[in-house]
Amino acid sequence: QLQLVESGGGLVQPGGSLRLSCAASGFTLDYYAWGWFRQAPGKEREGVSCISAKGGTNYADSVKGRFTISRDNAKNTAYLQMNSLKPEDTAVYYCAPLNYCSGPAVSWGQGTQVTVSS
Repeated sequence: QLQLVESGGGLVQPGGSLRLSCAASGFTLDYYAWGWFRQAPGKEREGVSCISAKGGTNYADSVKGRFTISRDNAKNTAYLQMNSLKPEDTAVYYCAPLNYCSGPAVSWGQGTQVTVSS
């Protein structure tokens, strides 16, 4: 059974950085895309970034140039490096393996809280 464990969230000051990780077990995800999503209080969940099985990436306009998605197939893990964080990046961040970028999620992580505040 596929299990996803997210880590790396926390409290950071504006301008700071965090690196989120999403480790999968129980299923090899080499041929799947990975997506990162976030949900702020009172808002709908939105897509942040995606990396395809071949390594192609895309980003929401709000995070372009600040966030970097990556994957390590040997570790069955996806990452989201977040730099120059802003208060509006505050949200619960979720990872999900996808059939393909913009496709349906196979499963969801439990979410990790990211709070950007001084």
